[in-house]
Amino acid sequence: MDRLKKYDTKQFEEDLKEIGIVLNEKQIYQFIAYYEILMEWNSVMNLTAITEFDEVLKKHFVDSLSIVKAYDFSNEWNNKNNLCMIDVGTGAGFPGIPIKIVFPDVNVTLLDSLNKRIKFLNEVIIKLGLKNIDAVHGRAEDYAKQDQLREKYDLAVSRAVANLSTLSEYCIPFVKQGGKFISYKSEKLIEELSAAEEAVTVLGGKTVGQVDYLLPGSDIYRNLLIIEKIKSTPKKFPRKAGLPSKEPIHSKKV
Repeated sequence: MDRLKKYDTKQFEEDLKEIGIVLNEKQIYQFIAYYEILMEWNSVMNLTAITEFDEVLKKHFVDSLSIVKAYDFSNEWNNKNNLCMIDVGTGAGFPGIPIKIVFPDVNVTLLDSLNKRIKFLNEVIIKLGLKNIDAVHGRAEDYAKQDQLREKYDLAVSRAVANLSTLSEYCIPFVKQGGKFISYKSEKLIEELSAAEEAVTVLGGKTVGQVDYLLPGSDIYRNLLIIEKIKSTPKKFPRKAGLPSKEPIHSKKV
């Protein structure tokens, strides 16, 4: 654990305590190791534009874990034997890996369309000693059609940059009835939410709440939109690759 001595994680730990998370030494070590692997790989491929240690901790790790404001993992785990979560368009592993570090009993699937990122994620998983977590190479439009993944998950999350209608078509098909899709947003959602209302409904979802807040110790605005899956998604969704982004459901009849 000598690696711990190289970094000051006091502010990180205080930020997490503010949202109700207390880390043990192993978890702090895992976050530091994650940061180091991220920086190593970032030198040869584009994973993040944020590279300063404190900024990565706040803008990626704390931001990812702020989902606890909208989803009670401990309570959900007590009510389910095998809480399953999918992170769609995970990129460098946000929010899936920080959630896995803090809630190790959650079964996690990380889905991304770029194979180089999957190789990075697999190295993180191995070096951090994470169990019951898989990094899957593929597009959401393809994998959500497969029986083994479709409507399997209690929770789908995404920090991917896309309009809410498109994200809903990517994510809601993965969620089982009674489960939730939570979208991370960094702007006010009034107009986007209104435009996506038809898509959410068509896909079997219902918007049940949103949580807006500032990241601890900052003026950085964030918003978590909570969509509950109330009925099965029609089989024609998601549509073939490319269509959800080019022709969002609200823009025309589908």
